[in-house]
Amino acid sequence: MHAGVRSQARGGAGDAARVQRGVTTLRRLRSRITTDGIDRTPHRAFLRGMGLDDAAIARPFIGIVSTAGETTPCVANLAEQAASAHEGVTAAGGTPRTFTTISVSDGLSMNHQGMKCSLVSREVIADSIELVVRGHAYDGLIGFGGCDKNLPGIMMAMVRCNVPSVFVFGGSTLVGQWRGKPVSVLTAYEGAGAVMAGDMSAEDLEQLERVCMPTIGACPGQFTANTMAMVSEVIGLAPAGSATIPAVYESRRALAERAGRLVMEILERGGPLPRDLVTRRSLENACAVVAATGGSTNAALHIPAIAHEAGIRFTLEDVAAVFERTPLIGNLRPGGDYYSEDVNRIGGAPVVFKTLLAGGYLHGDTPTVTGRTLAEECADAPDPDGRIIRAANEPISPTGGVVVLKGSLAPDGALIKVAGLRNLVHEGPARVFESEEDCMAVIRARAYAAGDVIVIRNEGPKGGPGMREMLGPTAVIYGQGMGEKGALVTDGRFSGATRGMCIGYVSPEARTGGPLALVRDGDRIRIDAGKRTLDILISEAELQERRAGWQPVRRKVPLAGALEKYEAQVGSAHLGAVTHRGNLQWEWEEPA
Repeated sequence: MHAGVRSQARGGAGDAARVQRGVTTLRRLRSRITTDGIDRTPHRAFLRGMGLDDAAIARPFIGIVSTAGETTPCVANLAEQAASAHEGVTAAGGTPRTFTTISVSDGLSMNHQGMKCSLVSREVIADSIELVVRGHAYDGLIGFGGCDKNLPGIMMAMVRCNVPSVFVFGGSTLVGQWRGKPVSVLTAYEGAGAVMAGDMSAEDLEQLERVCMPTIGACPGQFTANTMAMVSEVIGLAPAGSATIPAVYESRRALAERAGRLVMEILERGGPLPRDLVTRRSLENACAVVAATGGSTNAALHIPAIAHEAGIRFTLEDVAAVFERTPLIGNLRPGGDYYSEDVNRIGGAPVVFKTLLAGGYLHGDTPTVTGRTLAEECADAPDPDGRIIRAANEPISPTGGVVVLKGSLAPDGALIKVAGLRNLVHEGPARVFESEEDCMAVIRARAYAAGDVIVIRNEGPKGGPGMREMLGPTAVIYGQGMGEKGALVTDGRFSGATRGMCIGYVSPEARTGGPLALVRDGDRIRIDAGKRTLDILISEAELQERRAGWQPVRRKVPLAGALEKYEAQVGSAHLGAVTHRGNLQWEWEEPA
């Protein structure tokens, strides 16, 4: 701990008393179960061992969790931001307690067996935070996330624990420049495919590799991290304007320090708590922002999971209903032209919210972490610029950038990102693969044809297990110039950077005997994103005959460890791929 922070932690008894008076009318501080009474003498000894004195022990205890580490550039700056929050909590009369949890990088686990660990990490993050907050009886929580799964994981934990909470996204990398054009890591993925197709030299790709991610931070497009960062704002868990500030901007110090003060304000007021913020109306707001910005399809997995923590059944069909009524107004990558830092330059996510509110596409009365409503928080935001963010009455398209398909191949739904997609209809013969690796071998060899519908199955929540992202295959296909000359259908996930005729999250998944398990090479598959349908063009009688003889694919290597436990517990993607019954209502034991 910095000396300055420690000296502050030793004082402030007056602040502690003020905060305790503020919360006593609601209930005693949870942390008193660890500090009060003669039988808590050993507990206080542990606290004194960390340098806390009487005044610090008397204050509210605020957990500050981050996924800081050297696992990915997305989380490389989170320790510094957590330190600023530490200062904010101390200045506001609390005793901050920092801790960390895991982060699995989608970028580094992509396109190999490691990707099976990515979605699993979301559950581990939520579980680990719950255990620390509950085990130590913290009075509040600040969470810093920076990569695709740790944003929803931290938010899920906040809703589950339902203590005063503030979420902060760590920010995106700055956009790279190559030959006078903006580039990101997606450009490198697609560049690999271009080299395989002979359309780019290996030397050019090496140059691109060195400049496409020039700083720490998350991927800069409207991929999963930035999508969920906007969700954190509109759902009310994060301060307005926080989502789009780049990771390397100095203003992040002040933002984190403000988060420390804000959690203390929530504690003193007695709310709003996470379950006050996460309601059906705020969840609909979250879906609207995803649709309006052409955000990641992964959001349709994470939003139901966050809802589940609050005991709200919010399915893929609920997501689809909002997508259908929301216009696409964000000209953002990967379907558009601009990046998160461009949105920040014109006023940040509140510009999007204000524009959607003006068009009647958001509920403005939902509360936020500040205690003010969403409408109040974005009332002073600038108007849309017309290029990066369009006015709601002049949209890029009348419905959202992500849509849900249903039909004989996906009775419970599937997802496709249509933002930037030129053709909404495709019909072709199936090329069936039992895993991503089997498919990639064919793609690398370019042993597939225009018109094919590539089917990758047994990659769902149970089938993987872990529901791998298919950015490797989709980006290489796009780089080979085949991105919209065929289609890809999978029960796995897609990266927020995926584009083209790519359908994922097919539910029920193949491992549980869903229709995807019954597809054979040569079957005709028809995709109509305009009509929101995904069908296998064979008779129901033929499907039933195949189902009668179906057996799950035998795993080459038996499962063990975390993946074995995950397969046993995880539910369907259309319900968020969650691993517990939801709406945990455990109560804090009150001191005598």
